[in-house]
Amino acid sequence: MENIKDYYKKKIILVTGGAGSIGSQVVKELIKFNPKSIRVLDNNETGLFDLERNLNSKLIRPFIGDIRDKDRLKRAVEGANIVFHAAALKHVPLCEYNPFEAIKTNVVGTQNLIEVSIDENVEKFITISTDKAVNPINVMGSTKLLSERLTISSNYYKGEKNTALSCVRFGNVLDTRGSVIPIFRDQILNGHKITITDPEMTRFVMKISDATSLILKAAKLAVGGEIFILKMPVVKISDLAEVMIEEYKYLDPDKKFDIKIIGKRMGEKLYEELMTEEESENAYEDNYMFIVRTPILGISEGYIFDIPKEFIKTKVKDYNSKNMQLLSKKQIKDLINNSVPK
Repeated sequence: MENIKDYYKKKIILVTGGAGSIGSQVVKELIKFNPKSIRVLDNNETGLFDLERNLNSKLIRPFIGDIRDKDRLKRAVEGANIVFHAAALKHVPLCEYNPFEAIKTNVVGTQNLIEVSIDENVEKFITISTDKAVNPINVMGSTKLLSERLTISSNYYKGEKNTALSCVRFGNVLDTRGSVIPIFRDQILNGHKITITDPEMTRFVMKISDATSLILKAAKLAVGGEIFILKMPVVKISDLAEVMIEEYKYLDPDKKFDIKIIGKRMGEKLYEELMTEEESENAYEDNYMFIVRTPILGISEGYIFDIPKEFIKTKVKDYNSKNMQLLSKKQIKDLINNSVPK
């Protein structure tokens, strides 16, 4: 992160969804880099209030607003150098039951922000996406796929503007709101049965610090049209539940914690994908991440992709949690102890 500190110095930065788990961590990290100001846009008034109070920084400019409101976005984006787009509806079941709301936020809201950012000639625009956007089978994943495509294809739409629009894509971030670890923890602490949808379900996982690092590095590297994908470990959800039980057993050594299989939820996959075989044909990698180039932009006259020299053409054909080596229970325990407060 030291290598990118100078890039953010004296910049005006907007973070949408800035009171959320990922957005707030991005804001927290950016404070260390001495930007001119950090505008934090969110429709969660209490979340904004708590963030401003907890971080106690003169750099923060709280903006109460919604990405569905294009007029509000014009004010938020005006004069900004960099936009990090983290605002989204992200819960799979809720999006299944509220599909039109998911479209209004994840698709129309993204389009609003892209258009305003291009109009204001923002330097870099980074959409934060998810593994559920790859071969989606649910509403949430489908809307996030559309938000990715809007972002990438807007490199055509921008005309003579200089805005570089790119995406980052990653898996499940440990201990964020609504993720599986706080659910398991609450069930254990309240003496409830630990609910697992399917014992064979696997997921990509990452620490929130790694997610933030990827986002901030991507903005510096982006020239427009890339998808940045962090390399990350895979866990079996049933193994994660058993490790969580063992970690909290000290609270009540004599208690027996039961695991209940409840079946897959609506729109849920048994395993997740981060890169398709088609994308891998245009992907480059180093030890830390993949960079996927978009072929349609590659044929645009005068469009040049600047792949960093340390990246090589990948030999990976697809990248999914079904075919990856699983973390052992000891490795899961170490991961939790290094990233999740008890």
